Amino acid sequence: MIREIESSDLVALMQAGSDFHLLDIRSDAEVMQGVLPGAEHLPMHLLPLKIRDYPADRDIVLYCRSGARSYHACSYLVQHGVSNVINLKGGIIAWARHGFEIARFER
Repeated sequence: MIREIESSDLVALMQAGSDFHLLDIRSDAEVMQGVLPGAEHLPMHLLPLKIRDYPADRDIVLYCRSGARSYHACSYLVQHGVSNVINLKGGIIAWARHGFEIARFER
């Protein structure tokens, strides 16, 4: 089973200063429209190449546009031994719908 988090709960973690890794797995074109504050960008197709680089000592929150791709990415990572992943339910669409901040993407 894949763990999931609601946008409001993720904001609460951010405001509390919780230590987690936030990973945007959308395409290059998609991130140009904005990202969640503090997110690292890694397109979904590159996840397998970086699997050994993920932090094991803290949670990794993945998100995409709607939450579907990131859910599948979490499932893939769990199947390959990365168990500390959490999917942002509803993706950046749900995040924006709640009125939470969207930052400008910077390389």
